[in-house]
Amino acid sequence: MYGRSLWRHAIVVGSLVAAAAIVRASPPVAQDPAYHQMADRRPMLGIPNCLNVVSNFPFAVVAALGLAALFREGGNRVPDQWARWPYAVLFIGTALTTVGSAYYHLAPDNDRLLWDRLPMTVGFVGLLTAVVSERISPRLAQRIVGPLLATGLGSVVWWHWTELRGHGDLRAYVLLQYGSLSAVLLLLFLYPPHYRGTAYLVAALGLYALAKGFEETDGAIFALGEIVSGHSLKHLAAAGAVACLVGMLRSRPPKGDLATTLERQPCQCGV
Repeated sequence: MYGRSLWRHAIVVGSLVAAAAIVRASPPVAQDPAYHQMADRRPMLGIPNCLNVVSNFPFAVVAALGLAALFREGGNRVPDQWARWPYAVLFIGTALTTVGSAYYHLAPDNDRLLWDRLPMTVGFVGLLTAVVSERISPRLAQRIVGPLLATGLGSVVWWHWTELRGHGDLRAYVLLQYGSLSAVLLLLFLYPPHYRGTAYLVAALGLYALAKGFEETDGAIFALGEIVSGHSLKHLAAAGAVACLVGMLRSRPPKGDLATTLERQPCQCGV
């Protein structure tokens, strides 16, 4: 069993190192100015780009529900005392995304995009460390959450700093976003579940992929009657992804319930 765990760890680490090497070898990628040209720019109720702004509010709702599921008295849904904190990081990042993304969409440009991406990065790190905690080891998650947060936030600051100097470089941020989500998918595939909720996690990843699809087809969707744009739908799908994680936590009996969330004994990986 130890040998099998060692090979799993080697595959994960090797995949991340390979992804980092590929991104490092790629040429720098600057932010495309056309990214800020959203299809739906209609003002409503005195709010510029109204639907792209207000479609961020569901993030605040699901974040509040997630924190309530974690910290409500008698309702802690995470058996390990420390392991709920990565989820807290995830939901705090989600809540801050409400503000950062709404601020960005009021007048989209690179300076405002910085405040959109910073809280999103917090959310990605929270999700990754939550899965590491539940699939591998809470101790390992506790060790890496700080460095990952610093690296993630640093990747956004680095991108913005390079944009200000006329040679924008998105590579580190792209690696953080897609690398963390790919790592989550790899962990789900390689490591057996210790707690209920794998289907919720898969659904969350699927909804986030759908959100990215909506983002790429922003104008095409808006052209179908000019009712709603792909970017507004992106926000709703991404909030739905977080809602799946809330549903996962709420599906677990409260800590201390004899019918515990454990499907099997937690992994004793020694890390």
